[in-house]
Order: sequence, then structure tokens, then C-alpha cells
Amino acid sequence: MIPVFINPEKKELKKILQRPSYDFSKIEKVVAPILEKVQRTGDKALKKLALEYDHVELEDLWVSEEDLKNAESSVPDTLKESIQIAFKNILKFHEAQQQSPLVMEVMPGVTCSRRSVPIQKVGLYVPGGSAPLFSTVLMLAIPAKIAGCEEIILSTPTNRLGEVNPVILFTAKLCGVTKVLKLGGAQAIAAMGYGTQTVPKVDKIFGPGNQYVTVAKQMLAKQDVSIDMPAGPSEVMVVVDKKSNAAYAASDLLAQAEHGADSQVILVSTSKSKAEEVNEEVVKQLEQLSRKQIAEMALGKSAIIVVEDKEEALEMINNYGPEHLIISTSKAEKLAEKVINAGSIFVGEYTPESAGDYASGTNHTLPTNGWAKSFSGVSLDSFVKKITYQRITEEGLLVLGPTIERMAEAENLDAHKNAVTVRLNKLRNEGITGKTGKGSLEGGESLLFSKG
Repeated sequence: MIPVFINPEKKELKKILQRPSYDFSKIEKVVAPILEKVQRTGDKALKKLALEYDHVELEDLWVSEEDLKNAESSVPDTLKESIQIAFKNILKFHEAQQQSPLVMEVMPGVTCSRRSVPIQKVGLYVPGGSAPLFSTVLMLAIPAKIAGCEEIILSTPTNRLGEVNPVILFTAKLCGVTKVLKLGGAQAIAAMGYGTQTVPKVDKIFGPGNQYVTVAKQMLAKQDVSIDMPAGPSEVMVVVDKKSNAAYAASDLLAQAEHGADSQVILVSTSKSKAEEVNEEVVKQLEQLSRKQIAEMALGKSAIIVVEDKEEALEMINNYGPEHLIISTSKAEKLAEKVINAGSIFVGEYTPESAGDYASGTNHTLPTNGWAKSFSGVSLDSFVKKITYQRITEEGLLVLGPTIERMAEAENLDAHKNAVTVRLNKLRNEGITGKTGKGSLEGGESLLFSKG
């Protein structure tokens, strides 16, 4: 059973909600030599590391075109149909996130603009391990393609025969990704982060993974490659009241617990009797799970917390900042509107976390470990940069220039001031005052972006 805490004091609550943690210094000592080997000898190191850690001998680091093409025949039709439904929903939701360029004349003669530009080269890491996460292919490859990233590399572990799971390959092809690396672990991150003889260096790396993958991403982020977000073990917080369905809540807790032994699940209940009912359901449903042992270990790091009312529950939510938040209370929408710290929110009893993990349309790559307080989950925005532009006419500079000069002078930056002054002096010497209209841009030229 999950430990139950009734109206704990704030000091005790902080201890209860402490997330599982790793000794990153020990993990870094393992990861650092891997990164160094790949950086130094490239493909040669990758093949040696694949043999050492994954016990697989790779003749070629890349999935062949033939394997990519033939993967579809190994995937059951019913699963293909499900993946295609999820694909359409995720595509639709992420396409809707596209933004038109912003163009604004902030004052006469001064036009500012902003537009989205795709990150050119991205690396997508898809875990294999005990379960090949083909759903992660959808979550990462779809927005990458919509954004227009020029080069998309997907890296995922193989089995002992050096084969990538066909479902992952089918999903990759469905998403338009044709470059698939047969690599897992920290060495895969190193390959994409540094580049090798055959692996192009990417600009940003995405995707979840174990602690070695996580640390490798964090170490590379200190150098010259960007990553999607900091990461830790996966987590869920489920909120219930006296009217909630205990079986539903228990199933949501266990759905998260089976992710990994280091996952954390938290139930927050405004009813003591409902909390006990959910706990009983957890014990009952746990017996039916194929990953029972993993879920049991996660439940040992988890908690059920009984609070006085929904206001107290809301305070706990925002202090914890859960990766996944399931609100299964009456008037769930009202409570959801007040949440300011969460990766993704599942509103109402018929919205399990599994929907967001697979097929509702939202992205399942989310901030963990409290990072939801300052990070968003992966979206279309994760695959683009926002570039700003400014265009000033002669008249615009005559009006704005003196303001810039005074501000630069106040900061003792003479060269900044002079960059304006030399221009103003020329305009004034030519008799341009800003009142005659002389020198204005023609034919809408002040707009930095025309339609299309």
C-alpha cells in the first residue's frame, strides 16, 4: 500500500514530497569517459561502446533504407491504425501552434518584427530498454517536421541482433524521418552532440532517457549543443474528492508507477475515506500488472496526502509543480484554471494520463522534478528560434535618435551614442528634418515581411 499522511504540517510535507534523486557526481564519472571517447575517435568509439554496454556488434551505425521500408510488414494492422489516429491528432494540435510573423510600427518610422525560424539540425532520442517508446517518435518528429527542421536524426537502441524495433521504424517513416541511428545510452547523445565521421552534429537534442542519457544531455548542454529541458524521473499527481471514482484514480497512479522504479506518484484527497478506498484499489489492481515489481518500487517512493479542502490541494499542486496533473474532482475545470505550475493537466475523470501519453494530441515530453515551475513541455516552439528585426527610416531616426543618444550617454557608452549621432548629423546636414516626408520608404518597404 502507499503510505498515507493526514493533514501533514508544511515541514513534514516538504519531506513527504521529496522526489527520488540520483548521485549525479557518480553518474558523471561514468558518462564523462564515454563522451570523451566519442569526441576523440567517433564511429570507432560508438561501435566499441555498443558492444561493451549493449552487447551488440554493429557493422553499420545506421538503419538501412530496406529495413525502414520493410518494418511496416512486421507491425499489426490494428496497431498501425492506432498510431495513424494518434499521428493525426498530434499533427493537428501542433500545426495549430504555428504563428504568423509579428510586424508592428511602434512609432512613425520605426518598425519591429519577429518571426519563427526552424532549428536546422535536431537529434531525437527514443528510449528502447524494456519497452520501445514509439509514441516518443510521434511526439518529437511531428513538431520537428512541422517546424521545417532541415536535418532530423533519430537515435534508438537495438536488440542483441542489432535490430531496431519495427514499430519505431514504422512510426519514424510515417513522420517523415529517414535517418535512424542504431545507438542508445550516453554514446548516442555524444554522437549527436559532437558529430562523428558519419553522424552529423546537431544543434539541439530532444527526448527522455535513463539517468545516463539525462546526465549526458546536461553535460553537453554546458558546451555547444542545446537540449529540450532538464529532466528527472517521471511523476504524476492525482487530485480526488469524496465523489471521485477510486478505481479510476488508482489506475492513474499505477499507470505512472509502471514507468520506472524511480517514478513518483502522489494522491491528494480532500476525503480520508476516499483516500483509503483508492489505496485498496491500488493493491487490487497492482496484482494484475505485468510490471508489478517495477510499480511496487515506485509506490514505495510515493504518498497519499489527505488535506482539508481544494484550496489546500491547489497550494500543494503549485508548490510541487507536477509533470502530470490529473484532476478527478467535481468542478475540475475551475480547479484546473487556478493551477500555475504543471507540465500537462488532465481534467475530469474520463481524461487519463495515458491519453496524453499517446493520442489526445498534446505532447508527452514534459518537465519533471519541479521544472514545471519554469519550463514548458515540448511543443512546436521547441523546434524554432524567434528572430527579431527592426527597420528605421530617416524620419524615424530623427525622432527616436535623441532618446537613444541620451540613454547611451547616461550609461557612459560613447560609441553607442556616436553610432546614432553620425547618422543624425548627416541627415541634418542634408536638410532632412523629418517633417517633409523626404526619404520615407516606398511601396510598403517598411514591412520586413510581405505576405507569403
